[in-house]
Amino acid sequence: MLHLTQQKPIRLFLILGGFFIANALIAEIIGVKIFSLEQTLGLDPLRIRLLGNELSFNLTAGVLLWPVVFIMTDIINEYFGMKGVRFLSFLAAGLIAFAFLVFVLAMQLTPAEFFVTGKQGSGVPDMEKAYKAVLGQGGFIIIGSLTAFILGQLIDVFVFHRIKQATGEKWIWLRATGSTLVSQFIDSFVVLFIAFYIGTRINRNGTDFVWPFKLFLAVGVVNYIYKFAVAVIMTPVIYLMHNIIERYLGPEEAARMKQEAMLDR
Repeated sequence: MLHLTQQKPIRLFLILGGFFIANALIAEIIGVKIFSLEQTLGLDPLRIRLLGNELSFNLTAGVLLWPVVFIMTDIINEYFGMKGVRFLSFLAAGLIAFAFLVFVLAMQLTPAEFFVTGKQGSGVPDMEKAYKAVLGQGGFIIIGSLTAFILGQLIDVFVFHRIKQATGEKWIWLRATGSTLVSQFIDSFVVLFIAFYIGTRINRNGTDFVWPFKLFLAVGVVNYIYKFAVAVIMTPVIYLMHNIIERYLGPEEAARMKQEAMLDR
């Protein structure tokens, strides 16, 4: 009798699930950094005029990994069905919430004196403040991010299955990229709405900047343009992943799993 980890479907689920959860968690942690896409590529900021706002592609570093998460979502959906994606999505959300709880507890620890001043020579005058600034994301940012993540995942699997029901095994690009484009549209606006449009109103002090509705819409559009472009660019990767998995499982096992995945609600 084969050990559980020697069974190819179970091993595949563990590998895909591990990458899925790891990427989701890492994306949340690195997302505190905002970077300029144009300047990273050696270009001048585009300065797009949209809804009365001048915007460039200033994005959270988390966007580097979210495309990987959604590719994993579609691959898991293909072979393990909606239940498999829902299980991993709620598990990932729970682990992200647990991680941030641990961050909060860690920030309450009294720092050693040498830790606070240990990086002054590198231009960091207070490591304790830097530590809290990086790991201590606002509550509404965490709530918005987790809400958008869960909602985006549930919408992704629903659209994926609807498209596959209509098209069958053909047109992998349509169900994978199409479901990602729909879910990313929802994700882009939900996280901004909760984290910034609502969050800046509830947590504001007298001089804090409060996001106007037009800014929320404009930033959401710019974020979605980036995610749309990345989803289209990543389409060949989906075919590559399918080919690797088909060879790993074998055609008969892969066909069986895909058939069962369509029945798994």
